[in-house]
Amino acid sequence: MFIALPLRPSLLAASPLVVTPGQSEGPFYPVRHPADADADLVRVQGQAAQAVGKVTHISGRILDKRGGLVPGAVVEIWQCDANGVYDHPDDRGQRRRDTAFQGYGRAQVDAAGRYAFRTIRPVAYPGRTPHIHFKVHAPGAGRLTTQMYVAGEPRNAADGLLNSIRDRRARESLIVRLDEAADIEPGALKGTFDIVLDL
Repeated sequence: MFIALPLRPSLLAASPLVVTPGQSEGPFYPVRHPADADADLVRVQGQAAQAVGKVTHISGRILDKRGGLVPGAVVEIWQCDANGVYDHPDDRGQRRRDTAFQGYGRAQVDAAGRYAFRTIRPVAYPGRTPHIHFKVHAPGAGRLTTQMYVAGEPRNAADGLLNSIRDRRARESLIVRLDEAADIEPGALKGTFDIVLDL
């Protein structure tokens, strides 16, 4: 008679994680990085105004396939403003752009392998569901470009780029639930987006 034995926790911990799938950089990666390129995209240095939009805190870890930390990784993000306009000369909506929104940020992971950004909840624009672009640079391991999406967003079902990922688990790894962030900032949202590199 075959008796199924429970897996030891050590074996479970060693199971490979789902590698974060790469996605298109898109046409609006910054031509020039802004002078203020910190991890707070909601306030631009030297401006009193705050960006329009729902403040959203996005944080996570940069991991290898076994769940190990990737030290020294640098994370870049960029996204459109609340009007659906990127800070890019090829975006024809520049007259409507929210100049109080930084649009691009960069952060290095801390000793715990974590990164954190303060931005706005991404919005849709024609042809795309709400998303944030990510680019991760890992020492000795090249870079990964991908995108983060919002759970519960009805436009996800029709987004061609998101649904081009055939593997369900890989596709779902890019979709992040946003919750109220009263413990961080009243009225804000928060979400966790762990990125797993193919290491």
